[in-house]
Amino acid sequence: MKNILRTFLFLIIFSGRAEPVRLNELTPEEGRVIIEKGTEKPFSGKYAGLFESGIYACKRCGLGLYSSKNKFRSDCGWPSFDDEIEGAVERKADADGKRTEILCSRCGAHLGHVFKGEKLTEKNLRHCVNSISLDFIPENRIGKAFFAGGCFWGVEYYFMNEDGVILAIPGYMGGKGDNPTYKEVCSGKTGHAETVMIIFDKDKSDFEKLARIFFEIHDPAQKNRQGPDIGTQYRSAIFASDEEQKRTVLKLIEILKSKGLNVRTEVSESGSFFPAEEYHRKYYLKTEKKPYCHARVKRFD
Repeated sequence: MKNILRTFLFLIIFSGRAEPVRLNELTPEEGRVIIEKGTEKPFSGKYAGLFESGIYACKRCGLGLYSSKNKFRSDCGWPSFDDEIEGAVERKADADGKRTEILCSRCGAHLGHVFKGEKLTEKNLRHCVNSISLDFIPENRIGKAFFAGGCFWGVEYYFMNEDGVILAIPGYMGGKGDNPTYKEVCSGKTGHAETVMIIFDKDKSDFEKLARIFFEIHDPAQKNRQGPDIGTQYRSAIFASDEEQKRTVLKLIEILKSKGLNVRTEVSESGSFFPAEEYHRKYYLKTEKKPYCHARVKRFD
């Protein structure tokens, strides 16, 4: 009876519409291209000839769109990519009735157009993108963190709109076997936890800030569950990438324990991360709902 009542309370408290995506302010010229679907002059953009390693993110909302691994020299005057980060780019028929427009899948920012059949790369695809629609984050500024705190829909929801977060990707970590499916993980037999990989810009955020957010968006005192979701796949865990991350986590746990919170969060080394099926990504953005088992609770001063 208590579990039924607890589930009912979670549904009442945390149901509702999703919060809007946080958008950056744009200059008039950025707005002309990104919102009004304009085009910058060829060879005028700062990224057309850039081939450093890193990630290209949406200028308007910060979502990671393209990896430099997929950038190639096309000599067309605009940055060219033959693939996008999975799920990051939306396609739709252009107003001219001929071309295919590409947009940021999170905020709808106009990026440019995609062309097929030019045979410029093996993938035979060219995303022709306005430099002004992008921000470039070089490889030495990119950090990673792996957090498991109940259903990955809710964890992704709270991280994806944080300043400095480039990508929040739901997946699986901490179990046995490669490429587990959602059904296999839910069986509890693989030992994986629903985990979100956070890729962030070190100039705008850091691991400790993200870890503090993690401890505030779920209840770390619950073992093998989060609200109405029960099972080892919903356990609270942080998979540290190095000793510095591990020390940071243990420090934060001690702070919470000193405040009387019986933290049950596991601290392990990071291992292989397996991205979840596409339909799990940006779940609450797609459904325009709000997490039912996660909420931000201030735990640090």
